[in-house]
Amino acid sequence: MITFDQVTVEYDGADEPVLREVDLTVEEGELCLVVGHTGVGKSTLLGAVNGLVPHFTGGTLYGTVTVDGRTTADHPPRELADVVGVVGQDPLDGFVTDTVEEELAYAMEQLAISPAVMRKRVEETLDLLGLADLRHRALYELSGGQQQRVAIGSVLTAHPRVLVLDEPTSALDPTAAEEVLAAVTRLVHDLGVTVLLAEHRLERVVQYADRVIHLPGNGLVVSGAPADIFTTSSIAPPIVELGRAAHWSPLPLSVRDARRAAAPLRTSLAAAAPPPPVRPVPETPGPALLTARGVTVAYRGVAAVREVDLDLRGGEITALMGRNGSGKSSLLWALQGSGPRKSGTVRVSSGKAAGSTKGSDPKSLSAAEARRLVGLVPQTPTDLLYLESVEQELDQADAESAVGEGGGLSARAILDRLAPGIDGAAHPRDLSEGQKLALVLAIQLTAAPRVLLLDEPTRGLDYRAKAQLVAMVDELAAEGRSVVISTHDVEFAARAADRVVVMAEGDIVADGPTTEVIVASPVFAPQVAKILAPLPYLTADQVASVLPEEEAGA
Repeated sequence: MITFDQVTVEYDGADEPVLREVDLTVEEGELCLVVGHTGVGKSTLLGAVNGLVPHFTGGTLYGTVTVDGRTTADHPPRELADVVGVVGQDPLDGFVTDTVEEELAYAMEQLAISPAVMRKRVEETLDLLGLADLRHRALYELSGGQQQRVAIGSVLTAHPRVLVLDEPTSALDPTAAEEVLAAVTRLVHDLGVTVLLAEHRLERVVQYADRVIHLPGNGLVVSGAPADIFTTSSIAPPIVELGRAAHWSPLPLSVRDARRAAAPLRTSLAAAAPPPPVRPVPETPGPALLTARGVTVAYRGVAAVREVDLDLRGGEITALMGRNGSGKSSLLWALQGSGPRKSGTVRVSSGKAAGSTKGSDPKSLSAAEARRLVGLVPQTPTDLLYLESVEQELDQADAESAVGEGGGLSARAILDRLAPGIDGAAHPRDLSEGQKLALVLAIQLTAAPRVLLLDEPTRGLDYRAKAQLVAMVDELAAEGRSVVISTHDVEFAARAADRVVVMAEGDIVADGPTTEVIVASPVFAPQVAKILAPLPYLTADQVASVLPEEEAGA
């Protein structure tokens, strides 16, 4: 179905080719998982399948890419639209209509499909992806996860023979991700659709893959069975890390298979010392930096947040979790002061009276003053980047925060601490996702807020970048700040947070230590917790630190 014959891709100004002499064949009805660290060329590989590379992105492509008998050199993307469907990382970038139903029909209109067939396919796709209740909703009103499902549905209605998905579950909660992946798997098994899927959250998708295409970072491509590739790959999900630590062979790729292999390991761990905490919790809680009481947010009379009470303390990292549309983002914007708030109070300590009940309400302050109390990084960090270079963004942050007068750290100093080596002359939108996040964090931290809110910061980040982000938020908490991370990434929450708050339909339904809250949840539990339950382990590192290597092998 898809053939790469000696394909090399070079971009102007790059020192090395992104792809180098790639030979690859993908058969009909295969689900291929494309893995690799950020920036190694996964998006370039996927873009070459429908001709976006190089017809749209520029650069030079050597060799031949053939899809269903058509070469991309002779057929630009518009002539492959009936064969290849593509869903990019950011669903908003691909929307061209106003409502869900219109978006699902748009691709079929461009392909001149009859109205009767269009109506039938729209209904089928609404049911397939659980979008029926949203059919008349405006796209901009949807949550990030809902937008992602609409983007996938808009491609599926054209019934392509090849489906290219670039991080399709990045904005979805665990349950919604399973639904989307189950739908994709049905397309592969029942209709013979060929799927190329790139995803950083490998723990969600590895069990569905027929084959793994690994990009190690030198321009080459390695292809093989999932268990074979992950035995030595530089990037792997937690289930594989646990399998490596326990010396399991072959490596299990699903929780079910891992639990069958883990019986001796659970016995050994039960007799071992208790696991060390993933993140040590301070013996004495820090002062309350933010106090929210009765916070309610409503849109057009519909409540998104319902009378929420919340205390955020210094030195604490809180993971805010819940399904798509549960009110997490609305709560963060209400706490920061920029978002709507129907009722309730928010008080943030200025630092002079830490721990007291008095404080300022960010909503009643100017934007500059509010930033000094509460900083917020939105789901798409580039929303806050609008200048032509990194240096200009940093200088603007210094000017807005009056760094020279207050004696605080400059934005450049903060950025070099978070992500050293970023060229000041680079355009912000040319940075990797991890670098963009670090840049926006530096801009927000220049104002020295005592409370920092991060909305889905792990979108687009690989495991290595997530580890760097964990180190960043640990350092911020060590400085006495309170950090709140809204996330669907259960593995990241298990590593980063000492407290988990779970929301549902605008209410807080759980609030407590990470180990207690997420281990008790079948939805939000990380892979290691599911495999070793009822033992209180969250990560493979905890297992490796407790169990001697020779016992793990046994």
